[in-house]
Amino acid sequence: MNFLAHIYLSGDDPELTIGNFIADTVKGKHFEQFPLQIQQGIRLHRKIDFYTDTHPTVQTSIRRLFPKYRHYSGVIVDIIYDHFLAANWNLYSPIPLDTYVADFYALLETHYKILPKPIQKFLPYMIQDNWLLSYATIPGISTILHQMNLRTKKRSNMNFAVIELEKYYTEFENDFHSFFEELILFSKNEIRAF
Repeated sequence: MNFLAHIYLSGDDPELTIGNFIADTVKGKHFEQFPLQIQQGIRLHRKIDFYTDTHPTVQTSIRRLFPKYRHYSGVIVDIIYDHFLAANWNLYSPIPLDTYVADFYALLETHYKILPKPIQKFLPYMIQDNWLLSYATIPGISTILHQMNLRTKKRSNMNFAVIELEKYYTEFENDFHSFFEELILFSKNEIRAF
C-alpha cells in the first residue's frame, strides 16, 4: 500500500499514524529511537506491507503489470490501490478527503522535528502539490507515476502504467475493494494486539 492507505489504516492515533507514514525511511531497528506509539506505527507499516505483498488478490493485480514493468509492478499496484481508496473515499470514511488530508498535513507540520530527514525534505512538495488528494484522479495518478519514474532514473517506465490502469480499471478496482476490506480487518487486529 502507498501513503494514503497506510495513513488511513492507522486509525485515530496521531503518533501511530506518523510511525506508519515514516516507516519506509526508518531502516532496521533504528525505529527504537522514537516514542512507543511511533515505533508501533512503524511495526504496523511493516506488517501491512508483508500482508499486502503476500496476498493472492494483490498478486493478481501485479500479474497484470508484470510482463511490462517486472519488479516495479508491486510499487505501481500500491499507487493504483491508493487511487481507488481516494476515488472511493466516501465508502471508507465520513470525513471528506480534502479535510482528512489537510488534517494529516497539519499533523506532520506539528511533529516536523521528529520526522526523518527524507520526510522533512519532501514534505513541502507533498503539501504544495497535495499528493494525497491528487490520488483521486487519473491525471493525479499519472503525475505520481511520472515522478516515480524519474526517481528510478526512467528505468521503470512507470509513467506509462496509467495505460494499464485505464485498460483494466474495473479489474483493478474489484481487486482493491476485495483486498482492502480484508486489510482493514487485519490492521485493526494488529493495532488491538499492541
